[in-house]
Amino acid sequence: MKTAVFSARRYDQTLLARANADGRHQLLFLQDRLSADTAALAAGCDAVSVFVNDDVGAPVLAQLAAQGTRFVTTRSTGFNHIDAKAAQKLGITVARVADYSPHSVAEFAVGLLLAVNRKIARASMRTREGNFELDGLMGFDLHGKTVGVIGTGKIGAIFARIMAGFGCVILGSDVHRNPEFEALGGRYVETTELFAASDVVSLHCPLVEATRYIVNGKSLAAAKPGCILVNTSRGGLVDTEAAIAALKSGRLRGLAIDVYEQEASLFFQDLSSTVITDDVIQRLVSFPNVIVTGHQAFFTEEAIGQIMDTTIRNLSEFEAGADLGERLVSA
Repeated sequence: MKTAVFSARRYDQTLLARANADGRHQLLFLQDRLSADTAALAAGCDAVSVFVNDDVGAPVLAQLAAQGTRFVTTRSTGFNHIDAKAAQKLGITVARVADYSPHSVAEFAVGLLLAVNRKIARASMRTREGNFELDGLMGFDLHGKTVGVIGTGKIGAIFARIMAGFGCVILGSDVHRNPEFEALGGRYVETTELFAASDVVSLHCPLVEATRYIVNGKSLAAAKPGCILVNTSRGGLVDTEAAIAALKSGRLRGLAIDVYEQEASLFFQDLSSTVITDDVIQRLVSFPNVIVTGHQAFFTEEAIGQIMDTTIRNLSEFEAGADLGERLVSA
């Protein structure tokens, strides 16, 4: 099946080609993000493969449908960048990667927490300049602290298991209870109670209308003073302006994020020689107690390999008319 692969980086090309070793699908690799301006590049393609910052809204989908595209497969678990209702109306089937190594994101979240708490990045930069002073680098023991996990699915449960291994008290908030989380000693509470009691809050929930800005001015005002916030899920879960205000007031002791609500125009590209006009991200990275990474929590050999294998599987099974099961995205 002829497929336009948007936002294709070198690793996408290498690993998708490997997964498509039998040459069953004709893959057209495009570095461009999918948008109204680039959708024409997929003309004549039966399918498109997209990533998290591609624009797969109704106008773009309409253009793709007019060009003959019948299938969209996203190289991600989340699909909030796709207008599933518009796709359904246009007769376009949408699929996702239902599962890939959940350990990759959970482990990275722990790494971010340790880095921001123990000032690891600052310490590394100091020693490179010959400064071995410890002033300003004090953190706190995680042992005995309370960690709140918002979203206790596969990734959240693994994160909770690691935190339990540190000797932390675990609180959870989710619309669905996970027996695995409770077996770790995790206790479910309302989100308000979670914020008020937690020394660390880590986000592992999808971005839907009910969770958009789940971290906002009100929830941060109710948060335990001096807590650390970690987000490796979706940028839109956090009202960034409210987080900045909480950092300034000291309500947040630290912030570690791998996602950002306006990341589409920034992440996955080298902007080091340009002037970044996003004042909010510029303010964020100016704080000494903030760590921002460029949406790399998923980026392990195991996870990427599984994502690419599933993407090719989605193409093959759609072409064969097979049932996509939980990988099918419905409106």
